[in-house]
Amino acid sequence: MITFFISLVVLFLGYWLYARVVERIFGADPERETPAVRLRDGVDYVPLGWKRSFLIQLLNIAGLGPVFGAIQGALWGPVAFLWIVLGGIFAGAVHDYLSGMLSLRHGGTNVPTIVGYYLGPRIKQIFNIFTVILLILVGTVFMTGPAQLLAKLTPEHLDYKFWLGVILLYYFLATVLPIDKIIGRLYPIFGAILIIMAVGIIGGLMAKGYRLPELTLANLHPKGAPLWPLLFITIACGAISGFHATQSPIIARCLENERYGRRVFYGAMIAESVIALIWAAAAIAFFGGTKGLAQGLTSLGGPAGVVHTASISLLGAFGGTLAILGVVVLPITSGDTAFRAARLTIAEFLGLKQGPVLNRYKIAIPLFIVGFILSQIDFTIIWRYFAWSNQTLAMVVLWAGAVHLAKQRSFYWIATIPAVFMTAVSVTYILQAPEGLRLPTSISYPVGIASAILALVIFLWKISREVTPLLPTAQKSELS
Repeated sequence: MITFFISLVVLFLGYWLYARVVERIFGADPERETPAVRLRDGVDYVPLGWKRSFLIQLLNIAGLGPVFGAIQGALWGPVAFLWIVLGGIFAGAVHDYLSGMLSLRHGGTNVPTIVGYYLGPRIKQIFNIFTVILLILVGTVFMTGPAQLLAKLTPEHLDYKFWLGVILLYYFLATVLPIDKIIGRLYPIFGAILIIMAVGIIGGLMAKGYRLPELTLANLHPKGAPLWPLLFITIACGAISGFHATQSPIIARCLENERYGRRVFYGAMIAESVIALIWAAAAIAFFGGTKGLAQGLTSLGGPAGVVHTASISLLGAFGGTLAILGVVVLPITSGDTAFRAARLTIAEFLGLKQGPVLNRYKIAIPLFIVGFILSQIDFTIIWRYFAWSNQTLAMVVLWAGAVHLAKQRSFYWIATIPAVFMTAVSVTYILQAPEGLRLPTSISYPVGIASAILALVIFLWKISREVTPLLPTAQKSELS
C-alpha cells in the first residue's frame, strides 16, 4: 500500500515541479495570441475554458489503454508502477505537452504537419497516411469494444448491433458538429463518471481489506515473458502514447491562453497515469498476485472480464455498473475524437476549409463507411500492430520536439532522452515480436540499442549544422 501512495505523490509532484520546468524550457508566452482567438471559426477553432479543455483532453487521450493496458502490464508485477510513474512524468507528459504546444504555435496544425516541418517533407507524407490509418483503426476498435460491453449490461434485444449503430451515429455527429455542441457539453458528465470509477475502485479495495502490492524489481510474469521491451509496449496510455499527439491539436485549437498548456496537456497525461496506476494495483490486489491475475484474464475472457468482475465485486451491482460505464466512456471519448482528428488531418492535407458543413460531410462520410466495414473484421492481429505503431509515433513526435527545442536554443534533452529510450523500445520490439521479424533477443537487444544510439548521433550532428529559423515565414507573418 505504501508503494501505491508514494507513486501517487510522485506523480503529483511531477506535475507541480517538473511540468513547470518543461513549461519554462519551452517558453510558454501568455501574451501570444492563440489560434482559438486568431482563427476562430465556430467549428474547430472555438475558445474554451481551461477546465473544459482539460476534461476534453483527458477523455480524448484516455481510451482503453490506461485500463486494459495497465491490467495486462500488471502481469509483470509492481515493477509496472515504475514505468507508469517515471514514464508518465518524463516521457508521456513531455510528449503530450510538446505535441500540444507545437500544434498551438503552428496554428493548430495536426501531427503530420508538425513532424514534417521539423523532420522533413518526406516524413510528413509518410505520416499523413500513417496517422489517418492509425486514427481509423482506433476509432473502429473503440466503436466495437464499447458496443460489446454495453450489450452485456442491457436486455437481449439491445444487442451488439444495436449499440454499434448508436455509437456509430454518435461518432458521426461528434465528428462533424462544432466541438462545443456535443463534445464540449457531454464530456464534463463523462468526466464525472470517470472520476467515480477510479476513486470507487481503489476505495473498494481498501474498504474490503485487499493488500495493495509493494514494489519489487523482479519480473513476476507467470509465463516468464521478458520485461524489456514488452512492458513498455503493453502499457502505452498511462505512460506514453503516440495516439495522444493526434488528439492534442483538437484542444490546441481551443486554448484561450498558452499558460493553460501545462494544466491541460501535461496535467491530463498525469491524470491518465493515475488511472493506469489504480488499475494496475487493483488487478494485482484483487486476484492475489500476478499468477491469479493471469488465471483471471484467461477464465474471464481478457481485461474486459477482469474489469466487469472486479467492479461488481468491489462496488456492488449499482456501483460496479457505474465503474463499468466509466470504462465504456474511455473508448467512446477517444473513438469520437479519433474520427474527428482523422477528418482534420485529411482536410489539412487537401486544403479543404472545414467551416462549410458540406466540406465536413465530404470527408466524414467516406471515413465512416470505411470504419463500419472494418468493424466487421477481427481486430486482434491489427491491434497488436497498432501497439507498436502507437509507440513509434510517440518516438517520432519526441524527436520533432527535440529538434524544435534545439532550434530555439533550449535544453532539448528533456525530449531527447525519452526519444532515445522510445527508439530503443520500438526497434527492439518489432525485431523480436511475433508480428514482427521474430529475431532472438541476442540480435534484437543489441540492434535496438545500437539504433537508438545511431538516432542520437544523427540528431546531434544535424542540429549542429542547422541554423534554420523556428517558424516558417508565413507563420511568422501570421503571428505578427
